[in-house]
Amino acid sequence: MPYLQHIGPVTALVAGILILIMPRLLNYIIAIYLIVIGLVGLFGR
Repeated sequence: MPYLQHIGPVTALVAGILILIMPRLLNYIIAIYLIVIGLVGLFGR
């Protein structure tokens, strides 16, 4: 699935924009990102 390779950079870009707009979202964005990365690492292979 070649489109999965773009998830990391796109997620980082969207998260960065959201953090600039609403800095309070930083904790939630980091938590969600880490959970998603963890799940992909466990079940993605």
